[in-house]
Amino acid sequence: MWKGQFFRLTEHTVIDPPREYSKAVQHGLDIFCRDMTIVFGKEPKIHDTSSGSILRLTYAAKEESLGRPESYQIKFYEDVDQQLVMEISCEDDLGIIYGLLYLSETYLGIDPFWYWADLPIRKHNYVDIPMEHYSSPESMVKYRGWFVNDEVCLIGWKEEYPPTKEVWQPVFETLLRCGGNMVIPGTDLPKTGIHQELAVEMGLWVTHHHAEPLGAEMFLRAYPNETASYKENAPLFEKLWIDAINKQKNDKIIWTLSFRGQGDTPFWSTDPSFDTPQKRGELISEVVHRQFELIKERVNNPVCCMALYGEISELYKGGYINVPEDVIKVWADNGYGKMVSRRQENENLRISSLPMDNDTSPQGIYYHVTFHDLQASNHLTMTPLPIGILTNELENVLETGGKDLWLINSGNIRQHLYPLDLIKDMWKKGKINSSDHRREFLKRTYASDSKKLSLLYEKYSEATLYFGNHEDEKAGEQFYHHPARRIISHWLSGETDTAMKSLKWATGEMSFEEQITWFKDRLTVGLTDLQSLREQANEIMDTLSEENKQRFHDQLMVSIILHESGCRGFLLLLKGYVHSCSGKYPEAFVYVTEAHRAYKESLLALHQSEHGKWRDFYRADWLTNIASTIDNVNTVRKFLRMHGDSPDFFQWYKAFIMPETEKHIYLENTHRRVRSDDELSDLLKEEFLKDGRIKLC
Repeated sequence: MWKGQFFRLTEHTVIDPPREYSKAVQHGLDIFCRDMTIVFGKEPKIHDTSSGSILRLTYAAKEESLGRPESYQIKFYEDVDQQLVMEISCEDDLGIIYGLLYLSETYLGIDPFWYWADLPIRKHNYVDIPMEHYSSPESMVKYRGWFVNDEVCLIGWKEEYPPTKEVWQPVFETLLRCGGNMVIPGTDLPKTGIHQELAVEMGLWVTHHHAEPLGAEMFLRAYPNETASYKENAPLFEKLWIDAINKQKNDKIIWTLSFRGQGDTPFWSTDPSFDTPQKRGELISEVVHRQFELIKERVNNPVCCMALYGEISELYKGGYINVPEDVIKVWADNGYGKMVSRRQENENLRISSLPMDNDTSPQGIYYHVTFHDLQASNHLTMTPLPIGILTNELENVLETGGKDLWLINSGNIRQHLYPLDLIKDMWKKGKINSSDHRREFLKRTYASDSKKLSLLYEKYSEATLYFGNHEDEKAGEQFYHHPARRIISHWLSGETDTAMKSLKWATGEMSFEEQITWFKDRLTVGLTDLQSLREQANEIMDTLSEENKQRFHDQLMVSIILHESGCRGFLLLLKGYVHSCSGKYPEAFVYVTEAHRAYKESLLALHQSEHGKWRDFYRADWLTNIASTIDNVNTVRKFLRMHGDSPDFFQWYKAFIMPETEKHIYLENTHRRVRSDDELSDLLKEEFLKDGRIKLC
């Protein structure tokens, strides 16, 4: 009947929701009405169906239902008053929300990441929707969402703490636009914050950090004077769990069963009596079974999962842990995108953490597109893992049965849109072609400039350096900061005659001098490719439209600059150390000053992304902490100047800069002005480059 015809959505279209609906549906309506207002320039009417076409929202009758949660159908008809109706018939609240957001993306042109990528929304007088029956496809993954973890940018963005609705609402809205239905809303935030309440209000399932089982308060925060031992204080632990269950039992919760130590560390690190895998596994099994019992006593048909993370994964695969039946087993990657066990300090067993393909119980994953480990992870930059490897890992997860839950560590969202968008497609559809996805993503993000940028996005992962011998052991920006600050501490503390245990995860067993050489060699090799990448990016930047220049800077250029300037800064710092060991303090001073300037380029790149609504977005960079690295390096150059230029801070100027004709006859009151570190370094650099004393990178 309607073939070839269109339903015209305009400012006059009336939205007719169910007579009674939840707060979640209200949020969905608010989002869709805002979208319509932006596109058509006028806020749509609600309920008033006396004129205009009608967009009707209904809960499907049993005989018309698709028979699965979150589903919806779109159909067209004329009502008794001969008004044209487009009806979204939905299974539940999320069905209504997804149906509205489908219309918003497909016909109003609202990109899922429009907020984070600053994508413009085109205005229209109307949009035409084909009058063809549409049934929503079933998502490949049942529970799918983000762990908004290490979210310091979101925390520091605004003055208020904990973050307010202004910060959290765009996060949850974007997740819903991506077809997500589950979230861990932040890490160890005050229970007084709005984050969990708002997530539930917007229709999302909430789950918990593996270090905060059941969403309960940390034991030592509740009982600071007690011993955090289940063996000694089981009733106190159970009271916290019961309180958490009672508080959340009326919400959509995926209950996380787990037992680690306080502060996200193994409990046996503070209780040496658990000195065998068997003892550790027995206690974990006892605790999670008890947690499961407490939930079942208070919640009908609870959905539960257990995080097989780090050492717990190894214990489970060793046969030491028993997981309750029907609990979703959540496996984890190593933080760098490979489904193997995480490195624990200097131990890197790389035991497979893929779901076990002979296990018929529900299974899922916890997967990082961003990570923080005080070693070599990416936090402020886009993942350096080649997208082909990421895609392959997730395909392997699906093939081994990991379809029940995908929890993606999304960090601060803004820096990670490309991999988050790809994973969005995978949790909806399953296998995808990563090249096709890249072209589609860039076309949405950069329109006419997309072809220029495709190869650059591909080369980004190729140019980032390896810190290890495995395909996933690619360095994020933290590699240029945490090891650098550790080396500075070791150096200035006068401990250079001993190796640094904290760097053995990278270098293995070797002396401190050999560790310095190891890092220098890695950085030297990596810098060549990174400098080439940055040059190509600068050339392409000049050809982009003005609108896309800022977007490209925010989405990829910042990552490139943080890698290239960080790598260069770290290498120059190490060159300064080597020259200081030979007593060449003026040369070392120049190298370290150049390192200081390189690291400041990283900070400048962040500041240049803090435009408009993003003002102060990077204010709370406490994890990579570029500002701290700059301060540390500044301390080094002042320390070096103490060696030969002190106490008058004129000696190097006199020795290397002052003309020979003046050195022995000058008057101190006219020639002895102390040069700043930057000024003196520039003068020394010019002289040292001439005579080959230094070679900058």
